[in-house]
Amino acid sequence: MSGRPLDSTREHRALELPQPLFLPAAGAVLVLHGGRADSLTPPTLLNLPGLRMRPFARAMNRDPLFADVLIASVRYRLRGWNGNRADPVQDARDALDELAHAAGPLPVVLVGHSMGARAALRAADHPQVQGVVALAPWCPRDEPAEHLADRTIMALHDGADRITSATDTWNYLVRAHAAGARVRGIRMPHGHHAMLRDARLWHRLATSCAATILGLGAPPGRAQHDETTWSTNPVDAADITPHNR
Repeated sequence: MSGRPLDSTREHRALELPQPLFLPAAGAVLVLHGGRADSLTPPTLLNLPGLRMRPFARAMNRDPLFADVLIASVRYRLRGWNGNRADPVQDARDALDELAHAAGPLPVVLVGHSMGARAALRAADHPQVQGVVALAPWCPRDEPAEHLADRTIMALHDGADRITSATDTWNYLVRAHAAGARVRGIRMPHGHHAMLRDARLWHRLATSCAATILGLGAPPGRAQHDETTWSTNPVDAADITPHNR
């Protein structure tokens, strides 16, 4: 079944949807790739940051829990965040509006890496967004979190990352929790910023986190009680991942 056509008069379509588009869907995941702090040029045709996120989308598409979930991506107009312009945030909001037009008011999880995670966190006040899976996110110390009440924020970060700070991520979760969000941080053992080493672990945990936010599965790990699952204290991936997987 195909969805209603998007507005063809717009120059930039921020949403990249799977085709053919199946409807009705139970929910949606929007994937946001990384970028640069400053750049007013469009993403390249190759777009390596976008390629980095394709395995995450494939992992979710293969998971039976996501059989009725749309997996889509956000297209950026520009490569950079660009200071107060926060260009990818507007792209994320446009993609969410386009998704609502195409598929109706679905519950949505935003899965973002680096700059894309920062954009996802900013756009999480959109009424369709249930929460964010933030992968090695860029969370400056003054990044606002007051808008995250009633959202679920799950963050994965390797402490050895030298591009973005895991400490800043854990501090952001504290601010999000104070604002009324459910939060969970997962310390990744490897991967640095590019998430290449132990990539399957990154894919598996990101998929599990997205399923949790959509209400399709239990949180990763054995703890099932709110007081242990949802906490500002990050947990080690090894403590919530079966050793035989």
